[in-house]
Amino acid sequence: MSIAAFPAADPEAARPAGAVADAGRRALAFHPTRFEYPPEMNVIWHRTRPEFACAANGVSLLMPYVEPYVVRSIRAVASNLDGALHDETLAYLRQEGQHHAQHRRFNDLVVDRFGLLSISERWMSGVFERLTNVHNRRFGVAFAAGFEAVAFAAARWTADHASELFEDADPVPSGLFQWHLAEEVEHKCVAIDVYRAIGGGRVMYAAAMTLSAVLLALFAWINTMVMLVATRRVVHPMAHLNLVRWTVSFLFELLPTMVMSVSERHHPSQLADPLFYDLWLQENRAR
Repeated sequence: MSIAAFPAADPEAARPAGAVADAGRRALAFHPTRFEYPPEMNVIWHRTRPEFACAANGVSLLMPYVEPYVVRSIRAVASNLDGALHDETLAYLRQEGQHHAQHRRFNDLVVDRFGLLSISERWMSGVFERLTNVHNRRFGVAFAAGFEAVAFAAARWTADHASELFEDADPVPSGLFQWHLAEEVEHKCVAIDVYRAIGGGRVMYAAAMTLSAVLLALFAWINTMVMLVATRRVVHPMAHLNLVRWTVSFLFELLPTMVMSVSERHHPSQLADPLFYDLWLQENRAR
């Protein structure tokens, strides 16, 4: 894995008009990144909690479909944005484009191991192709903003459980997920600022955010089950107990975040960023 460091933009210059002036909003910059996977790497990359690797892989498989939809939706309105928000949006689009490219490379290894996942990939592709063709441009931006709220909740939850989730894990594939979540924290404000800048309302935002959470949960579950069955982990009671425990715990993070996000007075910069990702980025971008 290589992570090249670039100087960050000035925080004040990166803050769009109307955003909350808060330490929770950070400068946004693009950092070229590439993960290299050794030939002998096991795609079920957690030695003591393989069910977590299956669940994380299940989410990863969705990224090359949801994130291009997010990128297309935001890019379609980017030319209508002004000043700092326009510049910040371009950096956000570059980060998101890099995310799904890196996940695509990892997912190819996962699908090569578990061939049935190619069926799920066709389903995911069809869902987001339909979303692209059916819904209007504003809904796409609402979906992007809602998806970012869900991703930020996932980042906060994962940071709170990092010692359990990443101890005994292969550092390369687990690094892919930590890097992605770290950048979700970095750009947590951009999509909602774009949505508000184009005059988006709370009802559409709530509906799109709910849809993004449902699609994430549905396909993550399908993909996880395929891998659990293939590895025969599906017959282990502890695997299901851990998955239920993590799911319930995550819902206690996700649902309040979704409710808060719909409030007109709420802005993601009001939420504290997990220190875990700052430390992870400092360590890995310095390499």
